[in-house]
Amino acid sequence: MKVSICHCRECQRRTGSAFGVAVFYGAGQVTAAGNHKAFLRRGESGKELEFRFCPCCGSTVYWLPEFRPNLVAIALGCFEDPSGIEPTQSVYEAMQFPWVSLCLRSEGSH
Repeated sequence: MKVSICHCRECQRRTGSAFGVAVFYGAGQVTAAGNHKAFLRRGESGKELEFRFCPCCGSTVYWLPEFRPNLVAIALGCFEDPSGIEPTQSVYEAMQFPWVSLCLRSEGSH
């Protein structure tokens, strides 16, 4: 549905990078299988996010945002071939590192 770059400090901490990238799908489009661990936190929006991560390697696989209850966010790095997935929006840019430069496609140009 959309691909979002998030510059909030929590995404920076979670990824160990300058930002996180979420690929959003409708909740009905996603089926999860296997074991997972969950971590619940409040986001910059004040709403809760429930992160699901691999209990073996600790990688964040997907998360359920309270502010978008019909969507599931999947971490871009979890796709076997993410080469065709491009960000359509950037959020919390006030926290963006000054050396980060992005070129985003508009959501209508997929």
